[in-house]
Amino acid sequence: MSPRGRPHRHVSSARRSVMRSRSLLPLLMLGSALVCPAAAIGQPAATSEDRIESSVTQLPRTAIPRHYRVEVTPDAANLRFTGTVVIDLDVVKATASLTLNAKELRFQSAAIQPSTGGASRPGRATVDPATETATLAFPGTLAPGRYRLTINYTGTINQQATGLFALDSKAPDGTPRRSLYTQFEAADARAFVPSWDEPDYKTRWDLSAIVPAAQMAIGNMPAASTQTLPNGTKRVTFATTPLMSSYLLFFATGDFGRIAKRVDNTEVAVTMSRGNEAKARTALDAEGEVLTYYNRYFGTRYPLPKLENVAGPGQSQFFGAMENWGAIFTFERILLDDPAITTDAERQEIFGVQAHEMAHQWFGDLVTMAWWDDLWLNEGFASWMANKTEQHFHPEWGGDVEHVASREAALGIDALSTTHPIVQQVRTVEQANQAFDTITYEKGESVIAMLEGFAGADVWQRGIQAYIARHQYGNTRSDDLWSAVEGAGAKGLTRIAHDFTLQPGVPLLRVGPASCSGGVTRVTLTQDQYSEDRRGRLKPLLWHVPVRAMTAGTTPTTLVTVGPVTQLSAAGCGPLLVNAGQTGYFRTLYQPQQLAALTRAFTSLSPADQYGLLNDNSALSRSGYQPVAPSLDLLAAVPVDAQRKVTASALGKWLGLYDLFSDQPAARRLVAAQIERRFKPLLDQIGMAPRAGEPILDATMRPSLISALGQVGDPAVLAESRRLFASPGTIPGALRSAWLGVIAYGADAATWDKLHQFAQSTTGSVERTTYYQLLGSTKDEALARRALALALTPEPGATISSGMISAVAREHPELALDFALAHLAQVRALVDSSGWSRYLAQLGSGSDQPATIAKLDAYATAHVAASDRKPIEQVITRIRTRLGETARLKTASLAWLNAHPA
Repeated sequence: MSPRGRPHRHVSSARRSVMRSRSLLPLLMLGSALVCPAAAIGQPAATSEDRIESSVTQLPRTAIPRHYRVEVTPDAANLRFTGTVVIDLDVVKATASLTLNAKELRFQSAAIQPSTGGASRPGRATVDPATETATLAFPGTLAPGRYRLTINYTGTINQQATGLFALDSKAPDGTPRRSLYTQFEAADARAFVPSWDEPDYKTRWDLSAIVPAAQMAIGNMPAASTQTLPNGTKRVTFATTPLMSSYLLFFATGDFGRIAKRVDNTEVAVTMSRGNEAKARTALDAEGEVLTYYNRYFGTRYPLPKLENVAGPGQSQFFGAMENWGAIFTFERILLDDPAITTDAERQEIFGVQAHEMAHQWFGDLVTMAWWDDLWLNEGFASWMANKTEQHFHPEWGGDVEHVASREAALGIDALSTTHPIVQQVRTVEQANQAFDTITYEKGESVIAMLEGFAGADVWQRGIQAYIARHQYGNTRSDDLWSAVEGAGAKGLTRIAHDFTLQPGVPLLRVGPASCSGGVTRVTLTQDQYSEDRRGRLKPLLWHVPVRAMTAGTTPTTLVTVGPVTQLSAAGCGPLLVNAGQTGYFRTLYQPQQLAALTRAFTSLSPADQYGLLNDNSALSRSGYQPVAPSLDLLAAVPVDAQRKVTASALGKWLGLYDLFSDQPAARRLVAAQIERRFKPLLDQIGMAPRAGEPILDATMRPSLISALGQVGDPAVLAESRRLFASPGTIPGALRSAWLGVIAYGADAATWDKLHQFAQSTTGSVERTTYYQLLGSTKDEALARRALALALTPEPGATISSGMISAVAREHPELALDFALAHLAQVRALVDSSGWSRYLAQLGSGSDQPATIAKLDAYATAHVAASDRKPIEQVITRIRTRLGETARLKTASLAWLNAHPA
């Protein structure tokens, strides 16, 4: 799954600053001992090694599903559906009742009979909404054996992306249309079909649906048959799936178009709203490239006959794409290449999101974690694999630097007391939803990259191939992966992996004074724990840390720390760089003279090392481990001709400094002068409009420069934005969001009204979503209030309104949070339930008011179980930490600015 809540991989750090504005200052382990054996289509039976001993479960271990046959009939107009499910199951313990998962379903009838024949026994259903279960009581006792359970039921079609849900859009002729899709991860298959909805209950599924004859229906597998029915309907029956978990089941129907081709003996396809076929070509080409690469890399071919990506209009505040086996779902805004609005960075994202979701077809679908505790096995791996794939096909995109950006995102969360280990304890459905976070994705990705560096790329790949071959169609824990990679030759890897996945936090390596003799530099590394909110107040954990260190022009020295103190010797006598290549997951605190030497040598470092050094020291200064001035000296050392992603990171930090002084206009002008002096010449160099044949990183840098310079009031950029707004048809599609973003940020009432007219008149789903969110991006509070009021009307659309409120929160966090709290039921209806806790917390995350802490705490006390408060606690901790840093950062930064006039 690609989550909605984190910045997309190719959004530059400068653009993130503009997007976030004030926010920038620098159910239970389940066993698979009962997993049903594989049988058909050449699937190997699960071996004893694949089976995980059960400890605790949310369902009684009295029965095991072996096969589901589901038929649904949606009534899209009335947002309801009827369903019938026939479940072949084994009763493994004598019982008078069966308990399975059900959410917001109404049972019409239930009956069970032995598979060998005999009398059918009716069941009486008792539904428990709190546990999302239904218990079916039968007369007499069910003895162990094989049975067939039949349930007739009805359910609700949602208007947010959970369970079976509807998305509304406009056809090319402007008429309204409604399409249906499913989203089941983590625990919403139970809202579509009564089932054993836990990941280790892998079984086969037969799905059929009765849909309007003019519509297309999509499932995990190709359609096996289509039967014409009366009343303008048809029954579409899909082929039987392989063994898979319930959360991977998929169904969609609507007025769709489809493009497809055969790649490596598999049909790859993109399905989308009819009329958008041409916009799907970029995604289809990426899909074909990635499939061929993954078949080779994983050593096990993709096993299904088709691999489809289904695009839906609108958006979710919880996710952007979902890896349903054979039928990935992705929102159109991150799958379709719309020349009217898609940026160059978003075109890269089309590839990156596809690579992420397709990696899941092996890591997550073919081999599945046993329980949500090990969710990172799916998500961290897919994030790492997507980055690796981008670097393989498109090294010019700067994926080596993007990996460091992902690590930095993780370090920022992991340094707070509210963090958690990568392998975390999940005990409720809400905790499972909250597990899709930065630690799972970005820290998971970063730790895997570090472990691959320790093992070596070839050994790591052999281990991955052995892991997949051994556990295909089964369920695993993290240790199964470590065992496979150690077995391939990476001795000692498990010890390192356990340190970084089973305990939280960030190692800090303090570099002692250096001495150099005989052409060798020697230092002492002292291990500590980096913390942004508990510096000097915690007992540090210890890690076995893989370290690569080097001086300029030498081969890196590698070692693994053992204990609190480690001696390091590196060839050469120049400035010593610890964490060369930036694959290590730790922060490095240098001696002042060492950092000064690295600052002088900054231009000789690789882009990844420049990026890592810059961000490392910004964080260390912000959190008080060193003074502020050295990190600003390093920031000032970034040259205008640096690799563009390094430049973008520097621009983001200058914008963070600009935001720091939001209440001090004179200091803000000093920062603005620095930004204009350093970055306006770069915009002049690459130009305000796209150039044919230009480097891709110039194309992706340009919107960041336009947005940043517009935010600080550069006269030339503001003048150009007004000129283009007067003739909006002349704005290049790749820059439309950037230029209109500048306009929206500084809009007056008349300008805002014109943007509103754009939003109302646009039929394209991606473009329409962008325009409505721009309405919330204004710095004018009165206009922000108008955007909030508009968000509660039907006009924007059920899935777009929540994004408008989020857009307001980037510049007016207190206003957006107060609005949501005052209209709680209405706003909650605009957000899919899986993402609600994080959504509300993030509205206030950019606040610099202590009262926001009290508001969030009061909401959590009244509405959130103590076990499920982590997103709110994380935001409260971040606000409190930021407030504690502000006075020191302002004083030191202003002193530096006065000493270094632009």
